Amino acid sequence: MPDWRQALHLEPPRGWLNDPNGLCCFGGLYHIFFQYCPADARGAGPKLWGHYQSPDLLHWTFTGAPLAPDTPWDKGGVYSGCAVAEGGVMRLYYTGNVKHPGAHDYIHTGREANTLLVETADGVHVSPKKLLMTNADYPADCSLHVRDPKVWREDGLWKMVLGARSLADAGRVLLYHSEDGLAWRLARVLEPAPAFGYMWECPDCFALGGRTWLSLSPQGLPHGETENQNVYQSGYFALDGGIETGTPGPFAEWDKGFDFYAPQTFETADGRRMLIGWMGMPDADYRNPTADLGWQHCLTLPREVTPGPHGLCQRPARELDALADGAPVTVDGILGGIPLPCRLNATAQGAFALTLASALELSRATPEAPVCLRFTDEALGGGRTVRRAPVDAGPLALTMVVDRSSLEIYLNGGAAVLSTRFYPGDGPVPLAVEGLTATVQPLRPMTFTGL
Repeated sequence: MPDWRQALHLEPPRGWLNDPNGLCCFGGLYHIFFQYCPADARGAGPKLWGHYQSPDLLHWTFTGAPLAPDTPWDKGGVYSGCAVAEGGVMRLYYTGNVKHPGAHDYIHTGREANTLLVETADGVHVSPKKLLMTNADYPADCSLHVRDPKVWREDGLWKMVLGARSLADAGRVLLYHSEDGLAWRLARVLEPAPAFGYMWECPDCFALGGRTWLSLSPQGLPHGETENQNVYQSGYFALDGGIETGTPGPFAEWDKGFDFYAPQTFETADGRRMLIGWMGMPDADYRNPTADLGWQHCLTLPREVTPGPHGLCQRPARELDALADGAPVTVDGILGGIPLPCRLNATAQGAFALTLASALELSRATPEAPVCLRFTDEALGGGRTVRRAPVDAGPLALTMVVDRSSLEIYLNGGAAVLSTRFYPGDGPVPLAVEGLTATVQPLRPMTFTGL
């Protein structure tokens, strides 16, 4: 059986993983919580929060599932949220989902979306849960789809953004203020006209490069050949004027690949803005064969986010450099097998083609064309087909991180990114390049304990 367990990416020990939650630096450790369904690899059971921690983003310990749906406010699932370090503890804000039995559409009737808070000093032991808001506390013209709190402190206030769907099926963000992080009041409803999708999930507001940015995952956008190619999208707006009064600029997607959704950012102790996403896609028409083996999905690598000439750029966290294992190998033509995991760096002056595992093609037809990621074998891609990423015309720089069942492809310094799962068979994974100058750098696996 092929070894599809990842060497660089966080996965569930068993069962299902989706949204990253509660990302923060606290107590000298990085903490990553995530949506977790240990009972079923297809996500059919109760949703909990799982928890990983690390001193350096390279050595990870799974500590278990500190949050479970065990109150009347979250009995349908512990849904997404965030972490804020405050007074020697992490405050974990999240959505408690409740679905009532009956003939409901769960948009206008039959659902509760409660905003809850717990505290933890270690990511393992949590305080009793506090109910902060219910649907009665949200605007009257919201549907029952209100979720995914992201909380931060700014200008002497606690601030929270929630993703929502209006009764008119328009995506929106609700901004709340608080003096103590407990009692909240509505400050703004941010909803562009005309509507931009019918639902906004996983909002995240942060400052970077002298500007305010609003990240979110909108649902219901029209699809195009190079834009919004997935079922749902994840991207960001610049909010010149800030979250209080700013108007969203053009929408830019975080990732053009098959598998990326529900990202969240956090700030490292040394001031870097880091992003982690779910390397998956809800309601997709492709599959992940590891579900038959008892687990499914992973998170992306931590990515450093920096301002770029056309928006925001991403690159793998610099900590990954410490995993370099030996000298890079130059590739000119065909390499019979590459080590997994590895990092490939390449440049192209014009058209190029790269083929991995004989059936995954990354190419560019002309120096002005989009970069195309295409599977030519149904089994290798689990039903994935093609995705395209527009990039600036001219020479191209490429970095590809290849794990045992995933690729993260960064183009022109991360101005565009393509992420996908892939499932090679037993034996060597061949690589062929044409029109590229490329090197392959073997990487040591990260360390995972507590699984």
